[in-house]
Amino acid sequence: MKILIVGSGGREHALAWRLKQSPRVTQLMVAPGNPGIADLAECVPVAGDDVEGLVELARAERPHLVIVGPEVPLVMGLADKLRAIDIPVFGPSARAAMLEGSKGFSKDFMARYSIPTARYRRFTAEQTADAKAYLETFDGPPYVLKADGLAAGKGVVIAETKAEAEAEIDAMLGGKFGAASASLVIEEFMHGEEASFFALCDGETAVALAGAQDHKRVGDGDTGPNTGGMGAYSPAPILDAAMQQRVMDAIVTPTIDGMRQDGRPYRGVLFVGLMIDETHGPRVVEYNVRFGDPECQVIMARLAEDPLPQLLACATGGLAGCKRLERFSDPAVTVVMAGAGYPGEPKKGGVIRGLAEAGQVDGVTVFHAGTARQGNDIVGNGGRVLNVTATAPTLKEAVQRAYEAVDRIDWADGFCRRDIAWRALERG
Repeated sequence: MKILIVGSGGREHALAWRLKQSPRVTQLMVAPGNPGIADLAECVPVAGDDVEGLVELARAERPHLVIVGPEVPLVMGLADKLRAIDIPVFGPSARAAMLEGSKGFSKDFMARYSIPTARYRRFTAEQTADAKAYLETFDGPPYVLKADGLAAGKGVVIAETKAEAEAEIDAMLGGKFGAASASLVIEEFMHGEEASFFALCDGETAVALAGAQDHKRVGDGDTGPNTGGMGAYSPAPILDAAMQQRVMDAIVTPTIDGMRQDGRPYRGVLFVGLMIDETHGPRVVEYNVRFGDPECQVIMARLAEDPLPQLLACATGGLAGCKRLERFSDPAVTVVMAGAGYPGEPKKGGVIRGLAEAGQVDGVTVFHAGTARQGNDIVGNGGRVLNVTATAPTLKEAVQRAYEAVDRIDWADGFCRRDIAWRALERG
């Protein structure tokens, strides 16, 4: 089979790495890819958000399956346009991608179908005073403010004081995130433990895939601003088999059923960001309409079986007839190395050395997330730049392997958190 993957980050590198191992894959293309992916697949210089260019590429190449990595082209309707020319797509339609494309849409959807989530209201610029007044309905800080649209993982602010929340309301509704924050969701702060849950869906059926836990804050001890994710591990102890079944029953199945009833059948992977506590059980923090990044890296590292049949079934139907993917028993962890200044403006252009040496650590694979080739050198070219991923018989060993590999990388501009998987390690 000929497979086309859309995207250029660590998630897409991990997908390409896993599918390269499939005996069913005869040709693997990635648009646009990155220097790490280029070692595995043919990289085609078409940007991941160039919907028309991607459609033309698919029309010329006629892949048997297109796997869309990022959310932006899905929200822009790439899957619809590919299906219109009879090319199977792993990823939802634009109407279904609204689950991630609009926080307001997803909150209203959850309210309509009684899917557990935080109390909320939506506001526009004309309602700035009402938005500030709504803060009074909470017991006190912290307050959660979310830009309605896509903001590259940076559109959520947890304000620790009322004054900070009011300033953020002014900033967001004043255009801080452009069109993405033309409207705003304010919701109650949910206490508990965050986790990420993934299910495969074909519009009719949903099948549990895996759980993971990521680290959103930039600094050790979960300090500093939110990022796109500074590391992840799988499995997450809080998402044991019983909790996964609760999530399927209370959240995933009602979501898939509700989307179908609304005429928005959901195909692809559904990523549910969860908050779990003893009082409320699992509640939805947010939906994402693609694999998480960096959660995808640890999930792909743990898969014992070729995922291609299930991915194809999501695109074409028949997922109910596919057995659940088996996973390795070994846990996996990924440590994100980012450019200095991230999640603000990162420093770019610094040479990265030691990648081959890092990859020689037992159980380690280094996925490229934001690199570029400059002559014979690999340089940093983004915020999150490398995903150092390790598997081992125990999570503690996987963490040790990942950081051993990190320490072999010579990159003056790079930094990482040093406490990835701390919650699980504290549990022993």
